[in-house]
Amino acid sequence: MELAELLIILTGSLIVTAFARWRGLPAPLLTVGVALLVSLIPGVPDIEIDSEVILTVVLPPLLYSAALDVSLLNFRESRAQIARLGVGAVVVTAFAVGGVAYVMIPDMSLPAALLVGAVVAPPDAVSAAAIGRRLGLPRKVMTVLSGESLINDAASLTLVKVFLAIVGGASLTLWDDLGIFGLAIGVGVAVGLVLGFVAHRVRMRIDDPVIENVIGLLLPFVAYITAEELSGSGVLGVVAAGLYVGFNSPRTGYATRLQERPFWSAADVVLEGFVFALIGLQLQAVVLDVAESERGLGQSLGVALAVLAVVILVRPLFVFGSHYAARASRYVFLSPLLRRLRRVPTLRRVRATRGLRAVRYRPQPRMDWRQLTVISWTGMRGVVTLAAAVSIPAVTESSIAVPARDTMFLIAFIVTVGTLLIQGLTLPVVIRALGVRDDTQRDRDLAAELEIFGTSTDETMAYVERRRPVWEERWGAELTDRAVRSTTSRLLRQNEALQRTAVDDADERGSDGRDADGEPGARVASSREAPHAIGVIRRELLAKRREVVLRERDAGNLDEEVMRRVLLGLDAEELAMDTSALASRRS
Repeated sequence: MELAELLIILTGSLIVTAFARWRGLPAPLLTVGVALLVSLIPGVPDIEIDSEVILTVVLPPLLYSAALDVSLLNFRESRAQIARLGVGAVVVTAFAVGGVAYVMIPDMSLPAALLVGAVVAPPDAVSAAAIGRRLGLPRKVMTVLSGESLINDAASLTLVKVFLAIVGGASLTLWDDLGIFGLAIGVGVAVGLVLGFVAHRVRMRIDDPVIENVIGLLLPFVAYITAEELSGSGVLGVVAAGLYVGFNSPRTGYATRLQERPFWSAADVVLEGFVFALIGLQLQAVVLDVAESERGLGQSLGVALAVLAVVILVRPLFVFGSHYAARASRYVFLSPLLRRLRRVPTLRRVRATRGLRAVRYRPQPRMDWRQLTVISWTGMRGVVTLAAAVSIPAVTESSIAVPARDTMFLIAFIVTVGTLLIQGLTLPVVIRALGVRDDTQRDRDLAAELEIFGTSTDETMAYVERRRPVWEERWGAELTDRAVRSTTSRLLRQNEALQRTAVDDADERGSDGRDADGEPGARVASSREAPHAIGVIRRELLAKRREVVLRERDAGNLDEEVMRRVLLGLDAEELAMDTSALASRRS
């Protein structure tokens, strides 16, 4: 791909995405459609896709950005459902599609058919998440969809690696396959956690938001390449690093957080638009290649449509089947344990129960059939299916030709475009028809925000009383009292109204040298030191409030979405302080 072509694709996809966001349309669908129409224009050159570019340049930042947004606590709480969909659904889909392809394509071997299944197995949550956020899907559903999308890519790409090796003549047993899976998971997660820990510790020691965000920019690429070089899953390496950094990002500087999220949001828009534009631009070339092959377009298209039907049907069967099978297994295996626990004295029972899982004071409700239906209809394919398809070589390393490679490409593109059109266009209708939305989530979040604000205010006021002697020794009783009253009065007003208020410098320091009560200051030095004292105390109180918020989050008493909104308010308040102080120094 030439540089000019790259710039044209990026610019065009950005224009289409901007129009879609303005009109409230699904950007991925519109981008694919417009790109497909552009590819039909005579004279438009064929765009060559390098799979390494997709896998090593596009995929890591998309995964990292998604992992930063996922609540680690909610992810852990829904880990069973996420694992079933992220691994189990991928494996089942791969074998179901492989069986259909093996039966319908005479010259395709079983490993090659399973390779096709692995390519089209992983859904992409980009479209589903955008629709879900707009229509107010319950947070638990969004967590499952986002979490599934983080790990199903690793399962799919590992299967592609295994089946491609078998196509190339490798003799692998079931234990060999399980060993490859285990190594990919273990190495990938370990690399991601180690690099995430190192990056976080370095960012904590650097007081430079620009450099801190540059480290965050490089981290997904380093994690992916390192994990792949060590025979692990680069996808899981990126995901583990993103989850670790995202969970610990509230402990970094406020300026880093305020810069980080807008940057990754912009990167998501650019990269997602680029990928979906490539899908649309490639479809015509793929169809023409298949039409010139021995099988012809008719037979290959029939196989692709059959695979599309299997992909769409397998997901709801697996979602409902695995959900109710898991419930039945919990009843069979856990019920005897729970009955024995009822005979244990209360204190011992509490300790035993806590030993099974972390205590959560606000457990999320169990999913009903309507939510499962929505999840079963979110099977749109995307970037990984495209990257996996173009990564299949014409000839393996052992000089064995990959059978029906052109048909594989057609299947991958038909499944991607078909799921985007069929499920992407009808998903909003399904959500509205079933009434799957959480209208009370906003009220619960507001109640939680009020509660944490009250808790942090109470503990902050107690902190003020403990610190007052230290401040009085530093600035004197009168100046300390003035600074404390100015700071705590603002805090109390925020607590009552639950809204940020602008800092009125006139209330903090007047030109006539009077304190907050209108009495003359005890000395001129106090008037000059007042802004500094107020600033120091306000920063200490902001740090205390952040400490309380993070403590409640870590204990499971505060949802991470609410925590981020509260921290955003605290970060904005500290930014306003720094801006005001800078303006004062310049004046």
